[in-house]
Amino acid sequence: MTGQSYNKTAHRRKLQKILNGRTEAAIELKHQNVSAVLRDMHYFWIPGYKPRGNYQALLYDVVEERIKNNSAFDDAALNAVKMPAVVPSTTNFAKLLVDPPKPERKLNEKTAQYKVSRKARISKVDYIEREARNVSLGLAGEKLVVAYEQWRLSVVGKDDLAGKVEHISITKGDGFGFDVLSFDRSGRERFIEVKTTSFAKETPFYVTRRELGFSKEEADSFYLYRIFEFRSDPRLFKVKGPVDNHCRLVPLIFQASF
Repeated sequence: MTGQSYNKTAHRRKLQKILNGRTEAAIELKHQNVSAVLRDMHYFWIPGYKPRGNYQALLYDVVEERIKNNSAFDDAALNAVKMPAVVPSTTNFAKLLVDPPKPERKLNEKTAQYKVSRKARISKVDYIEREARNVSLGLAGEKLVVAYEQWRLSVVGKDDLAGKVEHISITKGDGFGFDVLSFDRSGRERFIEVKTTSFAKETPFYVTRRELGFSKEEADSFYLYRIFEFRSDPRLFKVKGPVDNHCRLVPLIFQASF
């Protein structure tokens, strides 16, 4: 979170010397479990350790206690999510697109309620939500997608369509259910909702009711572009169609009325 470099292999081998009989694979797995705990607490984790669930309840307690007694972790997280962002000056568009992550569980599989109900969660800052409110980060991600779409169409000889790519959230306002208007090679409209994070590929994100509804209304033309590791080595993956066809949605707030 502070931009310092790290070496996973060196760290793992150093741990192996003090963990009797533990293999490198076992240590790697435990780090992935720690990432899953951090994800479920709405913190961030080292991108190289993809979250892996089904961890022990004891691990959750230990990580929670460690964070509670380490103010530097909170300070680093808060500074990271509040930091202004700009569009990278040099981006290799040919290497920007990657495959989307594979779901950790089936979309219709119920998740354990244990982690949601813990009292300690109530007082924690939701850093994922805080990053989502970073206007400069969101805007920079959208501008990157505009540039990428213009490049994508130009390299296939569609300069006329490239010139029509529009940053809708700027030209017409934020509230249409998508951020960027682009096109397929055939000229068919492509409605793109952009979600940007400075952190790992699997970092959760927020979707509004309007965005979800629009993704269903325009299922054949709606695309979600997820940009990750934006500040270090930005890449993106995309999925087409209704958001809930690809993501497990968890309701966090309801509007109540009589």
